[in-house]
Amino acid sequence: MLKRNHNTSNRYTSMDPTTNIYQAVNFHFSVEFSVGSKDIDVRFQSVSGLDSTIDTESVREGGENRFEHVIPVRRKYGPLILKRGLLKPADSALTRWLQDAFEHEIIKPLETVTIKLLNENHSTSLMYWTISNVWPRSWKIGELNAEDGKVLVETLELNFNRLVTDSAGETRKPESATVAGQR
Repeated sequence: MLKRNHNTSNRYTSMDPTTNIYQAVNFHFSVEFSVGSKDIDVRFQSVSGLDSTIDTESVREGGENRFEHVIPVRRKYGPLILKRGLLKPADSALTRWLQDAFEHEIIKPLETVTIKLLNENHSTSLMYWTISNVWPRSWKIGELNAEDGKVLVETLELNFNRLVTDSAGETRKPESATVAGQR
């Protein structure tokens, strides 16, 4: 059972006082793009597609008919799907980047995009995901409907070729990871 620890605004404690945990919620986040010479922070209503998959290949061993070996071969990522209220090109460097790609066929991949999971005060990054070599795959504008009073939403689908996950303030060496129960 968890209870609020009033000594720290961002921590919850279990009944065991030696265990401090913070259960993160999914609605405190930010997305940072590096467009041109400056970083821009863009507010989105949702982010999905932070996933990676390892493709496999089956290898049959000669003379062994009871099973086949399955080995990892390469990683696949995303696509990253972002949704936000529609902005005019004059108001958004990101919209101008999308216009260059879809209207002028000038595709300039971005070096990185960073998605940060924030604490409840938005003052600290709890965890972040950095994607690399980012370029737009799809740009969709929501339905125009005279009977609906909703914000017009644009959906961006971005392709990327690398996903790095890390906790804020921690640096982990790959060789120190625990793999399938090994220590």
